[in-house]
Amino acid sequence: MGLWKGKDLDPEIAKRIPPGQYLTQKWPVLTYGATPRFDPRRWSFRCFGLAEEEVAWTWEEFLALPRVETVSDAHCVTKWSRLDIRWEGVPIGEIMTRIRLKPEVNFVMVHADPEYTTNITLEDLLSDGALLALKADGKPLEPDHGGPCRLVIPHLYFWKSAKWVRGFEFMDVNAPGFWEVNGYHLRADPWQEERYSGQETHAMQRMRTEAARKLREPR
Repeated sequence: MGLWKGKDLDPEIAKRIPPGQYLTQKWPVLTYGATPRFDPRRWSFRCFGLAEEEVAWTWEEFLALPRVETVSDAHCVTKWSRLDIRWEGVPIGEIMTRIRLKPEVNFVMVHADPEYTTNITLEDLLSDGALLALKADGKPLEPDHGGPCRLVIPHLYFWKSAKWVRGFEFMDVNAPGFWEVNGYHLRADPWQEERYSGQETHAMQRMRTEAARKLREPR
């Protein structure tokens, strides 16, 4: 795969590699299940949950939204890192200007094909460099890498940057998503090596329990 350890790197580059990571110039494809097929006639992006009203875009409407270019690094929980990926896509701020959230919102469940979810805080969603990417390194995002649209949250492990993203559900609880239910960390900060649920604080573990209880309650 062409991996380099920190001791083999230029010191300035090594500073950009979180603990336990290796640098690669390739882009490994790691996916649970099959890559979904994209049908632009049926594709939509939805924002729902604890919002004053649901907002949705068709593929054509989504392509018409303003775009930006950003450059950021990707750090996969499987320990590879890839630097200076040039993304083009819709900044999260553009989405948020079109939504009126209820005051109790602090968390977001990211929904993606096929029935994938991952949780993030609202603060993380609104962080610098976060966007809904349509291109990578000047080319349309390949299906194996999340095309046609992928969430990018640069400061978290790459599983939080969900492939094939289709919507945000705004919530008042930090409910775990697919990988989080299966043993991965709620937050996923690569600089703290927040890989697995066993590393969570007691406060995070209580948050998991509270989220599960609230989600079971009738709405």
